[in-house]
Amino acid sequence: MRSGHALLALFTLCLAGACSRHAEAADQHSGHEAMTSTIATPDAARDAARQAADLPAGGADAELRLSKSPRHGEWVMVKVGSDSVRAWVVYPQVSGKAPVIVVVHEIYGLSNWARAVADQFAADGFIAIAPDLLTGKITANLSDSALKAQAPALIRTLDAADIQRKLDAVAQYAMAFPSAEKKYGIVGFCWGGGISFAHAAHAGTSPQFGASVVYYGTPPSADQLPNVHAPVLGLYGGTDARIALTVPGTDSAMKALGRTYEHTIFAGAAHGFLRAQTQEDGSIMQANLDATKQAWPMTIAWFRKYLR
Repeated sequence: MRSGHALLALFTLCLAGACSRHAEAADQHSGHEAMTSTIATPDAARDAARQAADLPAGGADAELRLSKSPRHGEWVMVKVGSDSVRAWVVYPQVSGKAPVIVVVHEIYGLSNWARAVADQFAADGFIAIAPDLLTGKITANLSDSALKAQAPALIRTLDAADIQRKLDAVAQYAMAFPSAEKKYGIVGFCWGGGISFAHAAHAGTSPQFGASVVYYGTPPSADQLPNVHAPVLGLYGGTDARIALTVPGTDSAMKALGRTYEHTIFAGAAHGFLRAQTQEDGSIMQANLDATKQAWPMTIAWFRKYLR
């Protein structure tokens, strides 16, 4: 059996040069701007969106999907000690109690797209709560374009420990609903994906925390991985080399610890594929859409397995 020092050395070797820190979050969406290939007409994209109502909206149709959702969503303010965090909550249309999913937004803040992802979790039977981790730092209810311009610089100013306190608070807030199970999972995207993996380390052996799903986010540092006990699912784009290169080291380290870490790298898909299913003109990004069609059912199955 390896000593604790030897294991830590192994993890550091596996992850060296691959695990970027959360302070580097401003770089994590650089791949989005480079995605230009399109292979279908806007009409075909709209047809695909209608056929894929069981998938989260892409960025181009998030606002429309939100406006047509039959589910109840509302803004709430959640106390965090002497502070508070604004959050968007969406309730499923189910007869029994439902587990909670905390949805962590991208570096672009709590956009309509992030809220639409929360709505889709509710469509799949979960209570979804999406905190605005820029509460108090940015004007509420900005357009997605304004958020995209302002949020990345502000994300850099966030304190890692404060982020985790806010995630704890919103999870406890949602689990206190009469309709909620006392069990929650977390999912995040890009910057939020790294945060959702870090939350697994933060939560440790908490009996209320059931699982994490990481969409194209970085892993925790090597010294934090031993604190991860809940199962983690990682979903990555095949052309997103900077993030995909973290996977082998993370896999080796998690296996050495005896932890559950499953991962899929989707060939041809880009960083941010779940949001970038279509371009702003409505044309399809086929590899990203194909990855979404595989990744979302995997996400729902993961949470149903570990939160029930």
